Amino acid sequence: MKVEKLVELIGADFYTGVPDSQLKALCNYLIDKYGIDQKHHIIAANEGNCTALAAGYHLATGKVPAVYMQNSGEGNIINPVASLLNDKVYAIPMLFIVGWRGEPGVHDEPQHIYQGEVTVKLLEDMDIETFIISKDTTDDEVAAAMEKFRGVFAKGKQAAFVVRKGALTDAPKVEYKNGNKMIREEIIQHIVKATGEDPIVSTTGKPSRELFETRTANGQSHKYDFLTVGSMGHSSSIALGVAINKPDQRIWCVDGDGAVLMHMGSMAVLGANAPKNIVHIVINNGAHETVGGMPTVAAKIDLVAVARGCGYPNAVCVDNFDDLDKELEAAKNRNELSFIEVKCSIGARDDLGRPTTTALENKQNFMEHLRSL
Repeated sequence: MKVEKLVELIGADFYTGVPDSQLKALCNYLIDKYGIDQKHHIIAANEGNCTALAAGYHLATGKVPAVYMQNSGEGNIINPVASLLNDKVYAIPMLFIVGWRGEPGVHDEPQHIYQGEVTVKLLEDMDIETFIISKDTTDDEVAAAMEKFRGVFAKGKQAAFVVRKGALTDAPKVEYKNGNKMIREEIIQHIVKATGEDPIVSTTGKPSRELFETRTANGQSHKYDFLTVGSMGHSSSIALGVAINKPDQRIWCVDGDGAVLMHMGSMAVLGANAPKNIVHIVINNGAHETVGGMPTVAAKIDLVAVARGCGYPNAVCVDNFDDLDKELEAAKNRNELSFIEVKCSIGARDDLGRPTTTALENKQNFMEHLRSL
């Protein structure tokens, strides 16, 4: 169905969410119509953040907000849905719009397979009324679902549209760009050159895909890298868990701005523990680029100040390759926790591939490499 018609039938005047490729039509529509307007649309750090923000909107207005997300974000909403929104607690009505990655029978990446299998069940277990929107779903069917949902909302409960691949159409074209010059894949190539055979933990999405292809282009083994293909926001915590148990080995974490924002508390834990053998690199393009390029708030905040405030003894920001190489070398030669923010452009080559090894193979090869160190 046309995304504009869906928005019309929903009738909400406030949306908040975390962008998703399956919901790109909706995300582009909201950016085109509202931009990042606090009264109507906020892209939040994670899905729990969105849910709480939307709850505050309801408390202030009495209206029903809409929260959009990829189905991987359902885990982040379980606590606020169960202990804040639920009708046995505050009875806060809310509409969720969930992109269905890994739908059974539809080919997808391994990190989405199980999540796809339990998407609807998780919503139902949280007592969230669901309706699935497919390519052939009619406007009248969605209108009837919304009418049913209004009865749910009147009881202080929640409902969700689960959106199948390709179900939403006619999105406006939105160009996402910034003024940064450095290309992420080239940044990763410089990191690989500097790290040698040191282990790297890389974040969700295109950075891990580009790291994999860099190793392939160099004729190198993939055993040096743990690709955090799912679990957005947790790569630095994985790196910390490795580093604590390999204290004599330098561990590099290649992170992204959207991932850092999603679980920024991990930086506080990293800084408080101050492992001497971690270099935490955040490639910041101010965008959720892997799912379409929609903006994050990272372009407006000082990540270096955040890192220093969390206790990182070394924190710098670079926007050119000469400075990047210098800071990589400095981090490599010091025995202290280091943080490097790299300002990056938005965009990747059209023919960027995906890892050709399985997630299990990646884990086994990485663990074998760690045992050899």
